[in-house]
Amino acid sequence: MTRINCPDELEARRDRMVSGRDPETKCITVCAGTGCLASGSRDVVAAITNELEAQGLNGEVGFRGTGCHGFCEKGPIVVVDPEEICYLEVKPEDAQEIIGKTVKGDEVIERLLYVDQSSGEKAVHESDIPFYRHQERMVFGANRRIDPKSFDDYLAIGGYRALTKALFQMTSDAVISEVKEANLRGRGGGGFPAGAKWEIARNAPGNSKFVVVNCDEGDPGAYMDRSLMEGNPYGVLEGLTIGAYAIGANEGFVYIRQEYPLALENLMCAIEDAEQRGLLGTDILGSGFDFHVRVHRGAGAFVCGEETALLISLEGEVGEPKPRPPYPAVKGLWGKPTTINNVETWANIPLIINSGSAAFASIGTEGSKGTKIFSLVGKIANTGLVEVPMGISLRDVIYKIGGGIPGGKKFKAVQTGGPSGGCIPEDLLDLEVDFDELTKAGSMMGSGGMIVMDEETCMVDVARYFIDFLTDESCGKCVPCREGLRQMQRILTNITEGKGKESDIGVLEELAETAREASLCALGKTAPNPFLSTFRYFREEYEAHIREKRCPALSCRKLVSYYIEPERCKACLICLRECPAGAIDGAKKTIHIIDQEKCDACGICFEVGPSRFEAVTRLSGEPVPPPITEVQRAVIRKSKQR
Repeated sequence: MTRINCPDELEARRDRMVSGRDPETKCITVCAGTGCLASGSRDVVAAITNELEAQGLNGEVGFRGTGCHGFCEKGPIVVVDPEEICYLEVKPEDAQEIIGKTVKGDEVIERLLYVDQSSGEKAVHESDIPFYRHQERMVFGANRRIDPKSFDDYLAIGGYRALTKALFQMTSDAVISEVKEANLRGRGGGGFPAGAKWEIARNAPGNSKFVVVNCDEGDPGAYMDRSLMEGNPYGVLEGLTIGAYAIGANEGFVYIRQEYPLALENLMCAIEDAEQRGLLGTDILGSGFDFHVRVHRGAGAFVCGEETALLISLEGEVGEPKPRPPYPAVKGLWGKPTTINNVETWANIPLIINSGSAAFASIGTEGSKGTKIFSLVGKIANTGLVEVPMGISLRDVIYKIGGGIPGGKKFKAVQTGGPSGGCIPEDLLDLEVDFDELTKAGSMMGSGGMIVMDEETCMVDVARYFIDFLTDESCGKCVPCREGLRQMQRILTNITEGKGKESDIGVLEELAETAREASLCALGKTAPNPFLSTFRYFREEYEAHIREKRCPALSCRKLVSYYIEPERCKACLICLRECPAGAIDGAKKTIHIIDQEKCDACGICFEVGPSRFEAVTRLSGEPVPPPITEVQRAVIRKSKQR
């Protein structure tokens, strides 16, 4: 592998590569991110590879496996360029038809296209699919265009132009000024201005400084950083190298979860590749700037997403937060000035340097510039990763991009900001998505998790779930977090089980306030948000659980009973066969009844019962009717008329 010694050599290689690629040549792109791999993408890749060889098209048709395309609900995803024909939920057996009809015959395979649920219309091109059409994929869009292990692919889309510009046309102070003027705020949750953080580290005394990538996202349902690292590790490394140059660091670290094997694999490949080509290591591109990157594998502790805990873990100690100040930018890794940002923040840096701060700042709101990647999950039709401009409304994200709530259910709330975020109700759906507006609403941006909930979601149980998660993940170093969360967990569990008392709300509020004011780190200070936001917007549900021993959403198992309505039961035997507790008594032509003593409220009878009968119902806060007599249980079927 030839080392690239100067910008001219880099551009010469880029020119050779771009000129050698005909944009009109057919190219098949298959999503090979973790989500699609779980849906069978690896087999699709193998099938297409074999089919290209079988039909003698190797070398004539391009083919690449890429990182995540975002539309995880519909994977595996295959796109045929240059026409941009997009096929969803592709199976290995579809490979022959894709090659034979679409690649060779320019014929569209209708059954593999996206179908709009409301209109029934089909979308041929990826950009025509509503999920993609309403996004602005500035950062995440590169995933679809490159093989994450191909340096040449990254070079072809403009890779390393920003680094060349920074090293040879800008001073370190000029780089920091550009990032400051772009008003890039950290995408990891805190939202602190990245340029200001860099400037503090740059001006901090000492010759030894560090830059760190935080790839330890632990929010349930969040996978933005993982997918960026899987799909475009070169872009993250380029941003990191620019940051190192800006603050005067010669060494950097990537802290990545062990649970991200594909991201780790692609990252290690990119680091090795960049080192051999002279884009990492000693005398980068002949500039005289040295920068080395090492990778540290995290053990999956949620608290290590907090920057001081992460740095302590990097030092080889147990990951526990430290009091601030001093902040890491002044005294961080091994007591040296350290700039730490998450994956998405670093991935934005090449865009800012290439396009300029004004172009970046032209997108978004006054206080939140650029775009943000969210993981859109939960009770939503289109699950996946979405990149949208700051300032877009929650309504547009959920309905225009997400496709609304499936099954004809009603929207209830959306939780943003991960476990430490808050739940936003329907009457705030027109809220602008930016750092400040979400905070005002009792939630937060966080790293970008967005969990949608429908009418069958119990908000008290949501608060209990997240407090339970945070209780387990607390490092236990400070009492307000360790003991406060444990008590909140106990009280919320009691409420969901019908054991709540009127005094519980006051105790919860007091515990929440104590944790917010006295906890050592952001985990403890924001941990009460799930309770505070749900109580703020859904107080009536707490009151129903405590006063009436009723779950309005019919979700809390201890407060829900199942009952078979005799007049609707057709003795079909389905619920009887599926009941794991053996709590249903019945037979052919015998109306079924549920033994309430045996029933554990698992809800399987409700799920499997034929919808045309609607015989199984859920009750909460009211007594179950007594069973009918044996004589009344005989089912009389109407004779079919001839």
